[in-house]
Amino acid sequence: MDPTTAKLLAQLAVKVAADEEARKRLLLLIAIPAATLLLLIAMILQLLTSPIESLKIFLTPNETPIVKGLRSDYGYTQLLQKEDDGYLESNGQQYEGVVFQDGSREVVYFNQMDARWADKPYGPIDTIGIAGCGPTSLSIVVSTLLTDQTVDPVTMSKWAYDNGYLAEGTGSYHSLIPDGAKHFGLQVTGATAKEKQTIIDALAAGKLVVAIMGKGHFTSTGHFIVLRGVTEDGHILVADPASKKRSEQTWDFNIILAEARKNAGAGGPFWIIHS
Repeated sequence: MDPTTAKLLAQLAVKVAADEEARKRLLLLIAIPAATLLLLIAMILQLLTSPIESLKIFLTPNETPIVKGLRSDYGYTQLLQKEDDGYLESNGQQYEGVVFQDGSREVVYFNQMDARWADKPYGPIDTIGIAGCGPTSLSIVVSTLLTDQTVDPVTMSKWAYDNGYLAEGTGSYHSLIPDGAKHFGLQVTGATAKEKQTIIDALAAGKLVVAIMGKGHFTSTGHFIVLRGVTEDGHILVADPASKKRSEQTWDFNIILAEARKNAGAGGPFWIIHS
């Protein structure tokens, strides 16, 4: 190879190397801001969906029980606690064939702690008995309103998990109720605690209402229940998926309105459902 050709090839190699380094620097300049933006979006989503849980980032292991306490106090978890009345009452029991007939319509009853499925999974780490009040409430509604179809808590929990409604370690996203009802062909309207008469009228017409409750008479944390009717004196009949005993009582509606979760999502804390 003559010296001139060799010199040209060497210059070309240097140029190619320089261009490759320039491309790498350009990609790096693009990738760093993009990665930073994605990380920022992820952090914002975490704060929006699990604000209290996010506090763990800033706490030592000895301080993390504070987060658990806050989650319970403000209804950010629906996990049934072993010291809760519902757990103590329902643990190990079976409720096969229970149908309430004391309201304007018959209502099929399921209990999340039923021995037939209490220990069955709701997602990778949760069980129906501890975390399944959402799917169990939806099972009550669907199996009642669709007279030709029964969807038990096992089937409903699998559907909820497969479709992204499990909030792992917490319970269910509130959107499970309206989205799940629509999936099964039912009509859904969200309502707030200010719409007392609307809810009463719906119950009197034979519609069912799912409520997400905060700390109080029904739960020490957060809990889905079904409002299934209204008595002549204006008291409310419920189907509580953790307690048949509470389901057989009548309730002052003002208690339910006061204890319904204040910061509910997906149009709640009440969802009026009918066929």
